[in-house]
Amino acid sequence: MLNLCDKFTGIECKCVVWRGWESWGGRIGYLSGRGYNSFEMLLLKESFCMKSNKRMCVRLVLLIGLVLLALAGCQTETPPPTEVAEIPTMLPAVTDVAVVVEETAVPVIPVTWTPEPTMPSPATSTPFPTITLAPTDTPEPIPTNTPVPTETPIPPTNTPIPATATSAAPPPTQPPANPTVPPNPVLGGNLLPNPSFEEGWYNQSNIPELQLPNNWVFEWDEGPTGFGGEPWDVYVRPETRVLPASMLPPAEHPLYIYDGQYTTKMFKGSGAISFRVLTDVTLDPGTYVFEINAFPDLVEGYSGNQKVWAHDPYSGEIQFMIDGVYYGWVLPTFGQRNTLQQSFTVQATKTLRLGIWVRGRYAIANNGWFFDAWSLRRVEN
Repeated sequence: MLNLCDKFTGIECKCVVWRGWESWGGRIGYLSGRGYNSFEMLLLKESFCMKSNKRMCVRLVLLIGLVLLALAGCQTETPPPTEVAEIPTMLPAVTDVAVVVEETAVPVIPVTWTPEPTMPSPATSTPFPTITLAPTDTPEPIPTNTPVPTETPIPPTNTPIPATATSAAPPPTQPPANPTVPPNPVLGGNLLPNPSFEEGWYNQSNIPELQLPNNWVFEWDEGPTGFGGEPWDVYVRPETRVLPASMLPPAEHPLYIYDGQYTTKMFKGSGAISFRVLTDVTLDPGTYVFEINAFPDLVEGYSGNQKVWAHDPYSGEIQFMIDGVYYGWVLPTFGQRNTLQQSFTVQATKTLRLGIWVRGRYAIANNGWFFDAWSLRRVEN
């Protein structure tokens, strides 16, 4: 019986047969009571074993199948990877953007980062043209070593008569004979207002270039000089300055300042000039001596830092003007102090205008004149 079962299930059949016999033993009495002989009971036993073994095998197969199904159900099926079409990525165009990393509001720029210029110059850039300023009709340089004063002018004691440019010089008049003055005259006090130009200045007609000493007026000529037909043979307006000693180099003080701390300069560069400096005074009858000090700074060129004085003696002329009378042109010495005097007589008390007339008929490099320490005194003896 065991061998027969071994043909089916091997070891597992033994258990089944054993269990069958165990069940069969309970049935022997029942079968023998029913009149089965031993052979029949043996056949029944064999049949019972085979049936029991088959049922166990079916159960075992079903159990194994259920286990396999359960295991298969517990596994998650991983789908095969889906092929993704590779799409080329278009990188954005890199523009001139500076990446700055900020940390606690302090910009941090990488060490190797170099900003590109926002507006690079082309390789073949053309340089900007040089701007050339058009020259004026007559250049008006500030005189050498003569800065513009910054002092506040002292208000004039009286309002001077405004002057305007004239197209022609006043006609000359025949001066009277000079009065007789003793060899060593006794002279009174100075009757000129602001005689050494220490009492302030003003801008005549509100023209910045016409800086006049208080109580003095300025007249000038414009137009042809009558001494040539070239374009530069025309009179132009000069400039005037009241200069303090602080505005002059110390070496020039004795050249241009003769009394006090101020001197007056009237000049024009590269232009012919003709001008008058005048004041009004009231005089009693008597004989008077009018004295001026002038430095003709008439330069026709320069040799290094040295001035070359005008070689033509008619480059600078000066004459006195007293009460409408012109006393004739005088040729001073250029480049040094000149002291000039003119005496005249007043027959009755009157207010009259007096001063000087200066002429520079050539448009030399610098037509300049310095004036200081003027006086008007009555002869007492």
